Amino acid sequence: MAWADFFLAQQKKREESHRNRSIKKFEKADGAILSYDTKTLINFSSNNYLGLSTHPHVIQKSQLFLKTYGAGAMASRIVCGSWPYHQETEQKLAKSIGKEDALLFCSGFQANLTVLPALADRQTLILSDRYNHNSLLQGAKLSHAKCLRYNHNDLQHLKRLLTQYTTSFQRVLIVSESFFGMDGDQADLDGLSQLAKEFKALLYVDDSHAFGVLGPNGMGLAANREDVDIVMGAFGKAAGCFGGFIAGSHILKQHLVNQCSGVMFSTALPPAMVGAIAGALDMIPNLNKEREVIQNLSLFLRNEIRKLGYDVGIAKNHVIPVLIGEDEKACSLSTFLETQGILALPIRPPTVPEGTARLRLSLSSAHTTFHIEKLLEALCVWKTLKN
Repeated sequence: MAWADFFLAQQKKREESHRNRSIKKFEKADGAILSYDTKTLINFSSNNYLGLSTHPHVIQKSQLFLKTYGAGAMASRIVCGSWPYHQETEQKLAKSIGKEDALLFCSGFQANLTVLPALADRQTLILSDRYNHNSLLQGAKLSHAKCLRYNHNDLQHLKRLLTQYTTSFQRVLIVSESFFGMDGDQADLDGLSQLAKEFKALLYVDDSHAFGVLGPNGMGLAANREDVDIVMGAFGKAAGCFGGFIAGSHILKQHLVNQCSGVMFSTALPPAMVGAIAGALDMIPNLNKEREVIQNLSLFLRNEIRKLGYDVGIAKNHVIPVLIGEDEKACSLSTFLETQGILALPIRPPTVPEGTARLRLSLSSAHTTFHIEKLLEALCVWKTLKN
């Protein structure tokens, strides 16, 4: 089969199963409002939880680093691409999270994809929550370790696997998100750390969706926890910019500098982006009011959506899944909401398990009661039409 025929055949399969994605062109973002294709939409799909992507301080610091250091880092960190702004930002980040050291990455995906292979090998057992992000699953595969997925947030299942397999491996790694970005629920970090201690395992926590919104001073659910060995995070969500990080011990950082392909073979983050990260780190600890707004809106919205007869699972904070089930119905609801001035994009397999297609509602401090009421009104109309 010619390549063009193959691509067309794959596209047809995706379209028939309502799983074809496309890249939309958005024109302007202003708080919780997006401009798209001559439409003005209330945005419930963004990860910009604190509105920092357009905050003046974040932009000014990005511009300052750009003017001072230029457009690019010019090389990887281990060649000649490590500059004072990298090291200063890493030191500030480590102190804020309560770890000895930190290491910047070009993205959160890159961090998970390349750090796990630097930690694990064929003599390693990786136990990963079944709902972990794709980057964690791909990183585990690349490591060539034995990877087993325990049932979501099921510590009893995790303990059974640890009991059964630990003695067959030299090292054990437990991997979990702290706040699950598709379901809006949280891991039991106390329970995970107890099992890690009992079985002498390393605990690796992806704090990406919690960083900025949850935990002490908004620094994540894994912040200031000695029982979490490795904290991974991303700046493309609440921090409003781009990049990722790993925080842990000095010896961990030194190991990754020498063993992690994402550090060794990738040009370092550019000055402007590290400036934005530094600006966001200045802001995040002082945004308790914004975090309170998000929590209050989330509690109200979850309760009201349930009253309308929708299933939102066990979501607890700024991400609320409206579970629909069938892909076609999720797409149909999303299309209807767009006609009502609301952007709430459908999430379908393989991002989520089969039969659990949903709308993933992301709340930000820029949302108002008016925005929430518009969404509830549209969901009510949809439910009435379908009944």
